[in-house]
Amino acid sequence: MDAVGRRLARAGFPPNAVTASGWIVGVGACVAAATKLWSLALLLWLANRALDGLDGSVARAVGATDRGGFFDIVADFSIYGGFVVGLAIALPQARLACLVLLVAYYVSGTAFLALSSLLERRGHGGDEVRSLRFVGGLAEGAETVIVYVLFCLLPGDAAKIAWIFSALVAITAAQRITLGARMLASERRPPAAEGSVTAPDAP
Repeated sequence: MDAVGRRLARAGFPPNAVTASGWIVGVGACVAAATKLWSLALLLWLANRALDGLDGSVARAVGATDRGGFFDIVADFSIYGGFVVGLAIALPQARLACLVLLVAYYVSGTAFLALSSLLERRGHGGDEVRSLRFVGGLAEGAETVIVYVLFCLLPGDAAKIAWIFSALVAITAAQRITLGARMLASERRPPAAEGSVTAPDAP
């Protein structure tokens, strides 16, 4: 992948263009899933994952940027969720399981992004290759690829697969929340200066 990325970089392909291409292909996978074109959905999903890996290789060859990392994570999360929505459209019997999976994604993703941001602000060392400090867990990228492949190959069992994966993602969310609570337990933000105004919490 890195060798291909270097070739694309020399040919003048910017990493953000690879990210955008992967996102468009991923949207096609979501639409294919929603219309029960399972073979096409599988092909486009695997192409999306390949392009997602490739944009990082191109970025490393030309010099990664925070903006590129931002676009990459937004593209990933939108396709992860969009594919589940497509699945729910195609398979009414799996809608409850898909809804629970989306909630599990929401909690796990929130814990991931919030903890990454707070650890970065507090100067905790992390992976210098990634734009965000990566917080691991039981269900990550490789597991998601496998599960979505199973959705395409076994749509009749999609509800069962979604329930199982929801449990794994929920465990991942719990791992990240526990890790965050432990790592941030001893951290104290300095008190606000007298007369300063702080922003209210988001709803």
